[in-house]
Amino acid sequence: MPPEFLRRRNALWKSLRSLPPQSPEFGEVLRELSALTGWDRARILAGLGHEGALTEPEA
Repeated sequence: MPPEFLRRRNALWKSLRSLPPQSPEFGEVLRELSALTGWDRARILAGLGHEGALTEPEA
Protein backbone atom coordinates (compact mmCIF):
# COMPACT_ATOMS: atom_id res chain seq x y z
CA MET A 1 0.00 0.00 0.00
CA PRO A 2 1.28 3.46 -0.80
CA PRO A 3 2.40 5.55 2.18
CA GLU A 4 -0.19 8.24 1.35
CA PHE A 5 -2.99 5.67 1.66
CA LEU A 6 -1.71 4.44 5.02
CA ARG A 7 -1.28 7.97 6.38
CA ARG A 8 -4.82 8.95 5.33
CA ARG A 9 -6.34 5.72 6.66
CA ASN A 10 -4.58 6.10 10.01
CA ALA A 11 -5.59 9.76 10.28
CA LEU A 12 -9.23 8.83 9.68
CA TRP A 13 -9.13 6.08 12.35
CA LYS A 14 -7.55 8.56 14.78
CA SER A 15 -10.29 11.09 14.05
CA LEU A 16 -13.04 8.52 14.60
CA ARG A 17 -11.55 7.57 17.97
CA SER A 18 -11.62 11.20 19.10
CA LEU A 19 -15.13 12.14 17.92
CA PRO A 20 -18.44 11.39 19.67
CA PRO A 21 -20.34 8.77 17.62
CA GLN A 22 -23.48 10.94 17.47
CA SER A 23 -21.70 13.93 15.93
CA PRO A 24 -22.14 14.83 12.26
CA GLU A 25 -18.36 14.88 11.90
CA PHE A 26 -18.16 11.24 13.03
CA GLY A 27 -20.56 10.24 10.26
CA GLU A 28 -18.59 12.16 7.66
CA VAL A 29 -15.26 10.63 8.69
CA LEU A 30 -16.84 7.17 8.87
CA ARG A 31 -18.14 7.51 5.29
CA GLU A 32 -14.74 8.71 4.10
CA LEU A 33 -12.95 5.80 5.78
CA SER A 34 -15.50 3.39 4.32
CA ALA A 35 -14.94 4.76 0.82
CA LEU A 36 -11.17 4.59 1.25
CA THR A 37 -10.98 1.06 2.67
CA GLY A 38 -14.06 -0.61 1.21
CA TRP A 39 -15.20 -1.57 4.73
CA ASP A 40 -18.88 -1.19 5.59
CA ARG A 41 -20.21 0.85 8.51
CA ALA A 42 -20.70 -2.16 10.79
CA ARG A 43 -17.14 -3.36 10.32
CA ILE A 44 -15.67 0.05 11.08
CA LEU A 45 -17.85 0.53 14.15
CA ALA A 46 -16.92 -2.93 15.39
CA GLY A 47 -13.26 -2.02 14.90
CA LEU A 48 -13.82 0.98 17.14
CA GLY A 49 -15.60 -1.11 19.77
CA HIS A 50 -18.96 0.60 19.19
CA GLU A 51 -20.96 -2.61 19.30
CA GLY A 52 -24.15 -0.83 20.41
CA ALA A 53 -23.90 1.62 17.52
CA LEU A 54 -24.20 -1.12 14.91
CA THR A 55 -27.96 -0.75 14.80
CA GLU A 56 -27.91 2.99 14.10
CA PRO A 57 -29.13 3.90 10.62
CA GLU A 58 -26.66 5.47 8.23
CA ALA A 59 -27.07 9.23 7.89
